[in-house]
Formats: sequence, structure tokens, C-alpha cells
Amino acid sequence: MTAPSPTIDSADTADARFAQMAPLTTGPITRHLVGQTLPGIVGVAAIMSIGLIDAYFIGQLGGEALAAISFIFPITIALGSLGVGVMVGINSMVSRALGEGDEVKAARRATFGVVFSLVAGLTIGLGVYALIDPLFDLMNAPADLLPLIKLYMAPFALGFPLQIGIMGFSGVLRAQGEAGKSSAINVSFAAVNWILDPILITGAFGFEGWGITGAAYATISGWAAGFVFAIFMVRRAAIRIDLGLLRRGQLVDPAVAILRVGGPAAFSNAINPIGLSILTALIAAQGHDALAGFGAAGRLQSFATVPLLALSGSIGAIVGQNWGARKYDRAREAAVWAGGFCLVWGLGTAVLLFAAGEWFARLFTDNPAVIREFALYINIAAWGYAGFGLLIVANGVLNAVDRASFALTQSILRVFLVMLPFALLFDQALGSSAIYGAELAANIFGAVTGVALIWWVLGRRVKRAHP
Repeated sequence: MTAPSPTIDSADTADARFAQMAPLTTGPITRHLVGQTLPGIVGVAAIMSIGLIDAYFIGQLGGEALAAISFIFPITIALGSLGVGVMVGINSMVSRALGEGDEVKAARRATFGVVFSLVAGLTIGLGVYALIDPLFDLMNAPADLLPLIKLYMAPFALGFPLQIGIMGFSGVLRAQGEAGKSSAINVSFAAVNWILDPILITGAFGFEGWGITGAAYATISGWAAGFVFAIFMVRRAAIRIDLGLLRRGQLVDPAVAILRVGGPAAFSNAINPIGLSILTALIAAQGHDALAGFGAAGRLQSFATVPLLALSGSIGAIVGQNWGARKYDRAREAAVWAGGFCLVWGLGTAVLLFAAGEWFARLFTDNPAVIREFALYINIAAWGYAGFGLLIVANGVLNAVDRASFALTQSILRVFLVMLPFALLFDQALGSSAIYGAELAANIFGAVTGVALIWWVLGRRVKRAHP
């Protein structure tokens, strides 16, 4: 019997190693989309449930506390969106390196990404802590709500580096196709928050509770647990964090890679919450009831769009690995399937919420005025969910193929060319309906421009590969 050729043996070994590093470059795209998105749904739902549970227990403290959270919510979402941008940047640069078959490059980028996320989290957290008063003054927060806002935001800002650190680890895991491990991290810190919320907010077992401050401490405790668990999960992954790769120099490549994608992606993700903050300032002029209804409905909306958010998170690794491996047809196929899901889920959810808006509102409050505003917001804004899904999936694809600047430009135009002008133009005539309609118009614009950009960017590369 003839011995196997060393060359063939070596080639087989290299192919097996590549398949292990970049598993999303082979096999059915639909299987990868489902396999990466289902764990993501669990993870995103866990994160979103924190907001819902916070709103439920804080709502028991009274209308003022619920109104205060309505101001806090867009700021915390904006800060979290910066973390998502960092995660997206790490995911993009590591997944493309894996698709290229360069394991050392991927590990160096992953290590730099985690360190970068911690430094960024510390810098941003301290900045927010120092600017709490002027920040909420800009949002027209009433003087009677500012003390409640500060009780929450001060500890939240100081604990913020933990959240960004978790995002950094999640980016490393998602780039490798390890969506399950990333979601397990989210569930771990959400579970701690679920347990501590009723104890620290309203009190239990003889403890009186800390009110709105307790919600912040519950969140920080969850982040601490999630951060420790994230370290454990990354140590079990194929690509690990190795600080020695940074000590040996070669920092320019990972620094440029993460800033090129992560910077625009962070601001792109934060643009929408910034717009939401301005809308919150406008809705505040309509009174506490409108503000409370808007804030509570926003929590429900965040939960209703969980599958879309999970899909936007999973699409990056799939497109990134195939893009790095020059399998452009597969990257485009993934984008098409993802867009179709956005349409089906978004429109189906809109029909459900339109029919049951008031029922959902009663889960949060028994105030008739708040219920009316809650239902009004859902009845208008829900029809933009499909468009929102197309927008964020398009952003995920653009970030994955190193076109983050396109996604940032689109997000800026969506908020400052469509959303805010619409709200300001019709505010006097339509009241709160103008603000809700502004969100709908912005999501429709985001859908149209997002689809057009993806069609152009991916289609052009496919044509070059197959002239």
C-alpha cells in the first residue's frame, strides 16, 4: 500500500484547520443564519428583558419614577449602542481575518479589541458621570425629576466599563461563529438582574429597597457576573486573548481595523438613541402622562424587535467570514435571506401589536391617559418595524464588509434629515402623533436606503468576481 502523499496530507490538514477557524464559509447559508440567530434571540431577549423588568418594578414606585426612567432610557440605550459598535468592529475585523485564514492576525485583533473596549468603557463612563446635569438639562428634564435621574445615572456611569468589556468579549466570540457562547453571557448577567431587581428596587425579605438606585445596582451586579463569565467563555474558544501578542508590537493593524469599523459603527448605533433622546425632550412638553406612555411603549417595542436585533448581530460574522474568504455570492445570499425575514417578522409583529396595544399597556400601568399614549405610539410606530429590521441588518452587512462609513452616513441622514425635521414640522399640529410618525418615517427611509446600499455594494463585488 502506498503511503499518503505528505503534500496532500498537509493540504487536508490546512483545509480542516481553516474549516475550524471559519466554519461559516461552508454549508447552507440558511442553516448558519438560523444557527447564529436563534442563540442571539435568547441573548438579546435577555438584555431587553432587563429594561422591561426594570420598568415594571420602577413603575411600582410611582409616576415620577417611571417618567424619570423615560429620560434615562434613551441615554442608556445610546451608551449601550456605543458598546454594540465596539462589538461590531471587533466582530468585523476578526471574522475577516479568520476568513483569510490568518489565525495569528485574528488573535492579535481579538486581543487588541478587548483591551480597546475596556479603555473606551472607562473613558465614556467617567465622561457621562461628569456630565449628568448638563446632559439631562439639554433633554429638558424637569427639575423635580433630576434628583431621581442622578440617583440612577451616577452608579450606572461608573459601572459602564463592565458592559463595554462584555461587548468586547462578545465580539470575539461572534466573529468565530460562537453565537451560543455570546448569548450565554447575556443570559448570565440578565439572570442576576432579574433576581436582584425586586429585592433592590422595592425590597424583600425585610429589606426596604433602594428605589430607583436599586435598579442601577442590580444592573451593575449583572454586568460584573457577565464579565467574569465572558472571560471563562473566551478561554474555551478557538481564538483566545493573548496579551503577549500586543507586547510584541504590531499594533497598527488591529488599531486601524477596529477604528475604521468600530468608530463609525459605534456612532452609527448611537445616532438612533440620540434622535430618540431629542424626541423624548419633545414629548416631555406633552406632559408626564405622554412621557410615561412613550417610555413604557419603547420598552415593549425593544422587546418586539428582538429577533431583528439578533439577526443584525449574527449577519456580521456570516458575511465577514465569507467576505474575507472571497465567497461574495454567499455573502449576498445571506443578506437576501436576512432581508426577507425582516419583512415577514416586522409586518407580522405590527399587526399583533396594533390589535392588542391597550392590553399590553395595562401590563405597565392602570392610568387611562398613559394607556392611551402607549397605544397611540404602538399603533403608529409598529408599522416601521420591518423597515427598522432592514436598516439594522444593512448596517450589519456594511460593517462586516468594511463599509462602516456608509452605514454611519445613512444613520445620520435618517435621524437629522427625516426623523427630527418631521417631528419639528408637525409637532404643533399633531402633538405626540407627530413624534411617533417621525419614527415611522425614519424607519421607512432607513429601509429604502439600506436595501439600495446593500444591493450596490454586494452586487458590484459579485459582478467583479464573475465578469
